Amino acid sequence: MRVTRRGILLGAGATGGLILAWALTPRSFPPPLSAAEGEVAFDAWLKIGRDGVVTVAVPELEMGQGITTLIPQIVAQELGADWRQVAVEPAPVSGAYANAPLAARWSALWLPLLSGLADEPDDLLARRFAEGEPFTATADGTSLIAHEAAARAAAASARAMLAQAAADRWGVAWEECDAVDGHIVHAKRRLPFAQLVEEAAGFDAPDPPVLRPRPPGENPAEVLPGASLRFPRLDLPAKVDGSFNFAGDVRLPDMVYAAIRHGPIGDTRLGGYDTGQTRGVQGLLKLVNGPSWLAAVATDWWAAERALTLIAPRFAAQDRAGTAACEQALEEALRRGRASRIAESGEPDAWLSEKFEHVAHYRVAPALHATLETATATARLADGKLELWVATQAPQAARRAAAAALDIAVENVVLYPMPAGGSFDRRLEHDHVAEVAVIARQVGKPVQLIWSRWQEHVAGVPRTPARSVLAARTASDGTLVALKVRIAAPASFHEFGERLLEGKAPHAGRHAQLQGDAMTVEGAVPAYAIPHLVVEHVPAVIPLPTARMHGNAHGYTCFMVETFIDELAARARREPLSYRIAMLGHDVRLANCLQRAATLAEWNGGAAGSGQGLACHQMTVAGRTGRIALVAAARQDERGIRVDKLTAVADIGRVVNADIARQQIEGGLLFALGMARGSSTAYADGLPLTGRLGMLNLPQLADCPEIEVDFIAGDDDPFDPAELAVAVAAPAIANALFAAGSTRLRTLPLLAGSA
Repeated sequence: MRVTRRGILLGAGATGGLILAWALTPRSFPPPLSAAEGEVAFDAWLKIGRDGVVTVAVPELEMGQGITTLIPQIVAQELGADWRQVAVEPAPVSGAYANAPLAARWSALWLPLLSGLADEPDDLLARRFAEGEPFTATADGTSLIAHEAAARAAAASARAMLAQAAADRWGVAWEECDAVDGHIVHAKRRLPFAQLVEEAAGFDAPDPPVLRPRPPGENPAEVLPGASLRFPRLDLPAKVDGSFNFAGDVRLPDMVYAAIRHGPIGDTRLGGYDTGQTRGVQGLLKLVNGPSWLAAVATDWWAAERALTLIAPRFAAQDRAGTAACEQALEEALRRGRASRIAESGEPDAWLSEKFEHVAHYRVAPALHATLETATATARLADGKLELWVATQAPQAARRAAAAALDIAVENVVLYPMPAGGSFDRRLEHDHVAEVAVIARQVGKPVQLIWSRWQEHVAGVPRTPARSVLAARTASDGTLVALKVRIAAPASFHEFGERLLEGKAPHAGRHAQLQGDAMTVEGAVPAYAIPHLVVEHVPAVIPLPTARMHGNAHGYTCFMVETFIDELAARARREPLSYRIAMLGHDVRLANCLQRAATLAEWNGGAAGSGQGLACHQMTVAGRTGRIALVAAARQDERGIRVDKLTAVADIGRVVNADIARQQIEGGLLFALGMARGSSTAYADGLPLTGRLGMLNLPQLADCPEIEVDFIAGDDDPFDPAELAVAVAAPAIANALFAAGSTRLRTLPLLAGSA
């Protein structure tokens, strides 16, 4: 897309007028970035103070992935700012920050009958929807895809305006000037941004913006672990000294605290409860009833929690969720359900109509998000306006949830974005936002609602369970000729969409489970060249609501495919690495990832007793593709799964910040290790059987393996690596455990079926 001044957010902050959105057909918005005294806002992305500080607005939720460093780094490199003088602030909800690529990716939710008209990142309908909603959700690794170009163009335009101001003083052509470390320079002359910022606001930016020849980025080979960083994380010092504020750290004058009890999963209604038990609880102020919950409000959270424990409210529920009913529904769907054909190539019906050489069945249990910070929100209602302090991946949906709960206009809901202590897509849900709004209205004071860990498990919606069968036909030498992947699972993506866009309660969206859903089986199409292939999704209605989770379907489809490929290699008596590479002649880059990972890990062929296993995967989001290969060294002992080392090589194109990219892969691998070991629960009578974080068998510090991460250098547009890492960890570990002497593991968590 050609960059022009009409297509960027520029200049209006200084004049106070409307700004134009980065789009093919720009729309006007009120300037979202307000300038304090001594600052000049150049556009929706940055403002510069008379003290030289460059403040960058970030519309995405900071949940540990480093986006509040990545976008400021892009602005700083393009602008020529001094990183020591760069600050960050969360952006308000505005169509100026529309995430059109994610809107296009999720077009089946908001344009279900004609989603094919808006499923490309540059589609006008997707852009229009994202701007009008406004849709600024943080999900699916789309942050840089959505915002890098706009932020970079805005920084380039601001740089040009500063250069014009300096050139006007010096009597030279502004094109001869450059910006370096917060100064405009020309020959031996230098002027800091601070002395130019007010004059610069009076100049017009060139059309189109003059971008630097090289886009922002780093060479990972030059940024080694432990080395000093050119762009250290902006949030790191505050997180180290404990001053970084999360949602639970908000404190307001005269604020009170609320704890809550939710009914079992299902169509639940609050029943009776005895308030007489709370007479001895000091600080208890009020009880607030919801349709399926009861909250206690007190001067401190522990008093509110104790009051609810003593009250022990009763709930009436229909169709309560249970593991046995879920498994029965999934098994029935897998065996007899009508499938939607999601992908096919070659002539699968002809090849797969005869006897299969190998068949494997897989079972995936529901997985909990297990965020460090439970659902937390603070609300203050005054003069018909509601103020919210909350961590959310979908801020406009959170505003709508609160407005609907109070029956007020969404314009009367002001949301102050807070960072999240982990999310893993948990903060795409907003039950707690509606609850705190109702509680604030009832108590007439600012109130902070915090879910206990038990309530997080009771009311938090898990990743979908699934059943699948993979069947193959092979040539005489074991080469894979035809593959069928059949997965039974609720249409989790559509179910989630009804909660996100329509505000439905979790139990009310079950009808959406019975749809063919490509997102529920995303990642099931292997990266390999397989002559004949079919992937089917069999929708299943289960008595359990389901949600999105970090890695989403890739977290189990890659596990199914890559462990199955390993089984085929073993049946053919062929080495797993060469077996895979033989099917990657069309994808040299993924083969390169495999070979480099094998070299770094000193791969010995995955022979029996070696304890080494490998897996690879690729993902495509908004036309960008990322690739990863992983070698795991693992074993099983009296404590369960022990992973000694993980060696990953990723091809993610241009790397903006090498240290953060490495962190994202390391974090994704450890998250997936938790998924492989546990993070799951069974259900009975609508309640989870796992109530504490310590019962989820998550890896502790002593369980964390040595992790080595390397990158394939590339100039493609950057790809977010975190979910790539989530996909490959479980299959590589499972394959390593088999090589160490274990049986073939076909369940997630890996040892769920081995007791």
